Amino acid sequence: MTDPTYTRPQWQRSALIVVDVQNDFVADDGALPVAGTREALGAIAGVLDAFRAARRPIAHVVRLYIPGGTDTDLPRRAAIESGTKVVAPGSAGSQIPTELRPGNSVLDPDRLLAGEPQQLGPDEIALFKPRWSAFHRTVLHEWLHARDVTTVVVLGCNLPNCPRATLFDASNHDYRTVLVTDATSQVTEDRLADLELIGVNLATARETIEQLAAG
Repeated sequence: MTDPTYTRPQWQRSALIVVDVQNDFVADDGALPVAGTREALGAIAGVLDAFRAARRPIAHVVRLYIPGGTDTDLPRRAAIESGTKVVAPGSAGSQIPTELRPGNSVLDPDRLLAGEPQQLGPDEIALFKPRWSAFHRTVLHEWLHARDVTTVVVLGCNLPNCPRATLFDASNHDYRTVLVTDATSQVTEDRLADLELIGVNLATARETIEQLAAG
């Protein structure tokens, strides 16, 4: 039973959510490289440029694991408690790759860990999320609501974890949802089929850019 009445993207009221695209997850010599993320950077950059040109909101939602800290997902908690350094606050590995950042922006870990959005560019922010979903213990929903956003476009690292959790929570908040398939790592046909069952629209970077331009 599929009816697109409430799931069809409204591109003129869309926002882009970039999930966990940080050097430690991207670089081959990063602390925790995720296969396929580096290869997706070109597509990610293209979609970012299109949203900036269209003057639509953009949120980079990132991880910051404090070595020795306890506020992290259960599967990784033991490693972080033991002092493992992955996207550690203030480290080069925690930063958004240079080719994706607006201007010379650098993440401010103190602001982010305090739960505050950090302005990176015109209507472009960074947010820290302590768990899988970009909506969990963040101000993302309030920020989107203040901009009259009805459609969230998600891409980043890596589909079975944070992008998928973000898409499920976006649906729970009644947002129309789009996954940019070639701008997201760890995509498989089975995972895409599961997302389509909850009304997620699938689009390539090129299709996303064309739809955004067409409005």
